Amino acid sequence: MENSELQLLEAKIDALIETCKNLADENEYLRNQEANLMSKHSALLEKHTLARTRIEAMITRLKSMEANT
Repeated sequence: MENSELQLLEAKIDALIETCKNLADENEYLRNQEANLMSKHSALLEKHTLARTRIEAMITRLKSMEANT
């Protein structure tokens, strides 16, 4: 292999290494973002369930009040 071919190969390998590092960083960022979103989603589901329970209780009380009048 002549020197220029070896340099070209080395440059390509360096570019591949850099691409792998960038992809690993991006993958870590996306995994962290996914974990945060899953946590937020869980909290929102909990709030939704609580709100639904409260609304159903209010409706039941209103129906009871209406029946008593």
